[in-house]
Amino acid sequence: MSEAVTAAVDRNVAEVAAVLRLLGNERRLMVLCKLIEEREMTVGSLAVGVGLTQSALSQHLAKMRDDGLVTFRREAQTIWYRIDDPRIERLIETLHALYCRRSRREPAARKGRA
Repeated sequence: MSEAVTAAVDRNVAEVAAVLRLLGNERRLMVLCKLIEEREMTVGSLAVGVGLTQSALSQHLAKMRDDGLVTFRREAQTIWYRIDDPRIERLIETLHALYCRRSRREPAARKGRA
């Protein structure tokens, strides 16, 4: 790796690790997948879509909002969420392409595989 690439990695590694920690939570990952699919969702619809109570979902959304992954808009008493970072959109779309559009010839992920 060149020195320029190494320096860029050093500058960004903490941010990348923080994003990966957030995505390491299955519920937050599912929320982001739903938001990619629908582009924007109300808290109530999102809660139903990911199988969480609104209270539990609100905690996840607050964490992702604080870290700049999602944003919201208020329409009267309804709150709509969407992904706020195009890098996160690309990352989720890439994960979807790798893991959700699996052809019949590709082996399914095995348990215990690193």
